[in-house]
Amino acid sequence: MNFLTVLPLAFVMVVGSQFIGAVFLATGRDAKRTSAAYLAGAGTAVLVGVTASYWLVRWLKLSFDSGAEQGPVGRWIDVVVLVLLVVLMINAFLHRHRSDPPTWMGRLETAGPGLAARLGLLLIIAMPSDDLTMITVGASLARHDRPWWHVLPFVLFTVLLLALPLLCLLLLGRRAEAVLPKIRDWANSHSWIISEVVLVFFVGLTVVSLLR
Repeated sequence: MNFLTVLPLAFVMVVGSQFIGAVFLATGRDAKRTSAAYLAGAGTAVLVGVTASYWLVRWLKLSFDSGAEQGPVGRWIDVVVLVLLVVLMINAFLHRHRSDPPTWMGRLETAGPGLAARLGLLLIIAMPSDDLTMITVGASLARHDRPWWHVLPFVLFTVLLLALPLLCLLLLGRRAEAVLPKIRDWANSHSWIISEVVLVFFVGLTVVSLLR
């Protein structure tokens, strides 16, 4: 397992309020600056979360398994990761019929860079599904003795997905005002399917690791 394997979990990170918030900012006042601030806040939260998980699990593994990949602690890490993935799958299924975005998100269209940065940070940290995903990514990479820098492609890909509304704005200009709400509505109603597919794939990889 390497950084390419965990990259699809970035889709699980951004579905829901995180992506919808990015859409509102991209259609609001001073869209470029506020969107950039939002991405900086979200990227910081993901980097800190995945890094903390990585080093904690790596410390546990080195302390109790003497670095052996197939030791008892390594197998327990696989079990914990598998449980987290099942919880994420259940959460995605239960929230598949999301209602319209909360009314407070409409205020993001007049938000400044400071508020946007705080929102990007909080929407990652305060979402249990994102916390579980970051723990899963960090634990999986540490479990398989991958170097710390393998977390960076995951962080960058997560930020890239959140940047899609801004990229749409830069490429389409004013036409983005008509396109972005449609993207938001589609993501709000169909993104759970992508999450489930990604999680099933990762469950399969974790089961294979357990059976080895």
